[in-house]
Amino acid sequence: MVTRTKKRNFAGSKKRFIGKPTGQIQERVQAVGPEHFGIVAVDCAKRRSKWMLCNFYGKVLIEPTSVEHTTGGLRAMTQHVAEVCQAEELTDAIVAVEMTGIYHKPVQRAFRKARFDTRIVHPFASNHYRRPLHPDEKTDDHDLEAIFHAAVKGYGLATLPVGEVHESLQAITRHRHNLVKQRARLMVQMRRLLHQTMPGFADLFEDDKLFHKSIALPIALKFTSAKSIFQAGIDGIASHLSEAKIRFQSRTIERIVAWAGAAAEASQLAAMYTRQWQQLNDVRRLFDEQIAATEREMAGFLVKTPYVLLLSVTGINVVSAARLAGEAGPIEHYASARAINGRAGLYPSRYQSDEVDHADGSLVRQCNRKLRGAAMMVAENLIKCHPYYRGLSALWMHEKVDPRDRRCRIANRAMRMVYQLVGGRQLWRGKGVDREYLLAKLQEFHRDHKTRIDLAIRDLHEALAWLPKSAYAEEAKPLVELARKNRRGPQRIGDLMIPLLIRLGVPIEEKVQSPTSEARSSD
Repeated sequence: MVTRTKKRNFAGSKKRFIGKPTGQIQERVQAVGPEHFGIVAVDCAKRRSKWMLCNFYGKVLIEPTSVEHTTGGLRAMTQHVAEVCQAEELTDAIVAVEMTGIYHKPVQRAFRKARFDTRIVHPFASNHYRRPLHPDEKTDDHDLEAIFHAAVKGYGLATLPVGEVHESLQAITRHRHNLVKQRARLMVQMRRLLHQTMPGFADLFEDDKLFHKSIALPIALKFTSAKSIFQAGIDGIASHLSEAKIRFQSRTIERIVAWAGAAAEASQLAAMYTRQWQQLNDVRRLFDEQIAATEREMAGFLVKTPYVLLLSVTGINVVSAARLAGEAGPIEHYASARAINGRAGLYPSRYQSDEVDHADGSLVRQCNRKLRGAAMMVAENLIKCHPYYRGLSALWMHEKVDPRDRRCRIANRAMRMVYQLVGGRQLWRGKGVDREYLLAKLQEFHRDHKTRIDLAIRDLHEALAWLPKSAYAEEAKPLVELARKNRRGPQRIGDLMIPLLIRLGVPIEEKVQSPTSEARSSD
């Protein structure tokens, strides 16, 4: 009997085209013919753009034309293109829009709304093709020619739609990042002014504890000089903190009073500087409120994506998971984990010529920098908090590996882990480290951010949809304990959690008593 074997298709025998995969148009051109394939080149600016229509051979069908970025102007442009394509029998076409910050987006949206295959040309690509054609002149018409040539060569890159949730995540995480940077700049200014009025006071506290969870600012706001601190003494400062209901340790106050006894003389303009840093402190508080509100909004979008499963990993919190989800987009857009690492540029550059091969250069420059930043943020958190990745980093540090290379290696491995969890709808397991309870971690986040209880419960229900059913029993354990403990207040969190516990399969009659049953038992 003859055994039949299936014929395997090897990757090496598969036909391929030179160029970027998302920019290939060769098969489409062959299908309709070059004379029936149209290319719209668009050079964008802030208020208006210039565009033209050619066929694949470069025959100009619509001369370079300016269009204002208005609803009527953009609609007229797309209608004109559609009419000419029909008149010239162009059965297929693409639109190549040069990326110009954010100013190309109205044109891109207009063509996509008109159902054109709209692609993006990077300015580096168009500049590369313009220089040989017109080395000494740069005009909009010359830029249009360069954009056309870049699209023909496969540098008009298609971008997949990401959906409103991921777009919102990207926008809100970038907004939070900007707020954090502005707050950090403000803190540096406050520290400088504080040193003018109370030299050496800020050095008594660590950098991350001067403004957060310390008694530094409450004392500095009440006692604005070293002399006033020394006169108040330990008892006066302790009394003030007790009245303000601020927790403190006596040894910390003793250290502050000891500094005040030997502090250097303040600036002659100490009163003015004090008023200035106190005004900046009011602005800092406003930033704190905005950042907290932004993070609560981030959690509401994160639970609508499978990236919420990353909360089961020690070291990944809502902020880092949301930032990664916003920059990476839907996990379905990536064929493998290497695709994420490739887009983020988490690999070294290479120089090879004949027998010379340097494959250990610096990180590649052409990449999605925002995605790389999100990946590096995840890597730093894992090195700091996760035992497995912290051990890897310590091992490489013992081998004298460069710190930047260590973070890059961890980020590369972390993206593979992210792809497995998010793409496979799984929770963390393995590596000798227990996973964290996802729902309990999310509830703790909302407790720290003082989120309204009904919104927190809503996010927990959204996150439950992504959990595998095999994890329901374990995820219910900390929530049952939380429902038992919270029995005070007009609207108890235990009552709001009952529907969630029912969905997790917890027998409510045995685990959590209802308010009516408690009243009956007391009677």
